[in-house]
Amino acid sequence: MDEHGLFTLALGLTPPWEVVRIEFDVELKRLDLFLDFPSGSKFSCPVCGALCGVYDTDDQTWRHLNFFQHEAYLHARQPRTTCSVDGVKTLAVPWARPGAGFTLLFEALILFLARKGMTPFGIGELVGEHDTRIWRVLEHYVDESVGKQDWSEVEEVGVDETSRAKGHEYVTVFVDMEKAKVLHVAPGKDHETVTTFREALEAHGGEARQVSEFSLDMSAAFIKGIGKEFPKAELTFDRFHVMQLVNGAVDAVRRGEVKDRPELEKTRWTWLKNPENRTEKERATFEELKDSTLRTARAYRLKETLQSMYADYGGYPDEGELVLKSWYFWATHSKLLPMIKVARTIKAHWDGVLRWFATKLTQGLVEGINGLIQTAKRKARGFRSFRKLRVMIFLVAGKLDFDLPQLRQLTHTK
Repeated sequence: MDEHGLFTLALGLTPPWEVVRIEFDVELKRLDLFLDFPSGSKFSCPVCGALCGVYDTDDQTWRHLNFFQHEAYLHARQPRTTCSVDGVKTLAVPWARPGAGFTLLFEALILFLARKGMTPFGIGELVGEHDTRIWRVLEHYVDESVGKQDWSEVEEVGVDETSRAKGHEYVTVFVDMEKAKVLHVAPGKDHETVTTFREALEAHGGEARQVSEFSLDMSAAFIKGIGKEFPKAELTFDRFHVMQLVNGAVDAVRRGEVKDRPELEKTRWTWLKNPENRTEKERATFEELKDSTLRTARAYRLKETLQSMYADYGGYPDEGELVLKSWYFWATHSKLLPMIKVARTIKAHWDGVLRWFATKLTQGLVEGINGLIQTAKRKARGFRSFRKLRVMIFLVAGKLDFDLPQLRQLTHTK
């Protein structure tokens, strides 16, 4: 087998395609492979499949995987067939998708590197291409994969906003809680983002009535949107968000008291940290103050009691309601204004707060995904558009299935 046959085999070409010429430039570190087909070759019509002759050709070039440290390019005459039924049609070549300037294997490499956490700019620098071309590849495959998804069995959805850029710009992320993956990304954080999710759900074979649960914080915008678009869905307000509100109230009590009680100075984290996370000094301070008559200590005991209720009564909604009512009475009669305010907030969202004791749905999954998004954003030093951020979100948290055998070839999976 000569070198032409060897490269024909290595590229996986099948008749009538073959490598007919090879140019190798050591100084330019470049390998050019010229592909062609014999005169008189027949190709299948891309519409009806009938064997047809070639009408004309158009010279094209595609970037391929490097040959060692040398850039490699494929060149070929892309044929147009002439069919008696369908007329003149451009034929797709087997090594690249229509309109692409890269081979499928090169695009697989781009996807592989992106899934490993490399930014488009970093990929571009590694392979010697402008990141604009890298973005085009990523956008194509992300849109294709998301577009093919079936959401007909989605029942539990988590929703939260995450910052997009400085200046209070946000995107809202909708997550399939069962499969732990991002379903939909919408610009902004108002109630209309829920409308876009409902529209996307229907476009992917789902219906609003099938979604039985939403996990979220107490965002008025999301509550309004879900009430409008998913009226049959139950709301579970995340326990971590509730505890965050209570923690804020404890700190507000401390800040109001520290002026008269100097022993509270520099003790903020003593009251806000979980016991296992306190330093030795913080543990000593806490032991000294926890049973005192300080208003801060009383606020902390309210916090500790609510935290214990979540730990002890998850999965027991009837018992959970009884202890939550008891806690609400205690908080509203505590004479601690920040705690009273939080208790009234909980009362205003009572059904959703109580729903947690039945579903135990948590925003921990959504918060974890938001963490991945923010990490990707920092690595890329921000994104110039919503569309680019959306692409990156799906790459890091969409669990996308790319219909690209060459990607499985690179990752050695079947």
